[in-house]
Amino acid sequence: MTTGGIEAVFLETHNWGKAAKFFQALGFELEFATDHNSGQLRNGDGPYVFIAEVPEDREPGMRIALKVADADAFRADPAVDVVTPFEETHYGTREMTVRDPDGRLWSLQAPGKN
Repeated sequence: MTTGGIEAVFLETHNWGKAAKFFQALGFELEFATDHNSGQLRNGDGPYVFIAEVPEDREPGMRIALKVADADAFRADPAVDVVTPFEETHYGTREMTVRDPDGRLWSLQAPGKN
């Protein structure tokens, strides 16, 4: 089974408010905000962007999640280095981490079992 394209981009920031305004100025709409300086934005039918604020002493990171329709049916090709198998997340999805040949980590995201 293959992936279905990009599901999401996860960004970390030092200032949630400024980051959200930046993406809104680029045409993204706020779908929801949390009470801990994070939220989700989307522009049309494309991937969503989830932004979370991190402390100043931590360098902001970025992660891209690829869409998987069914985690139970997904079988990674032997050429794919699986770092962590699919696991339930606290936000209702299942995620797997894989490593590409250059050492970058990628997330595969599937609907949760709920």
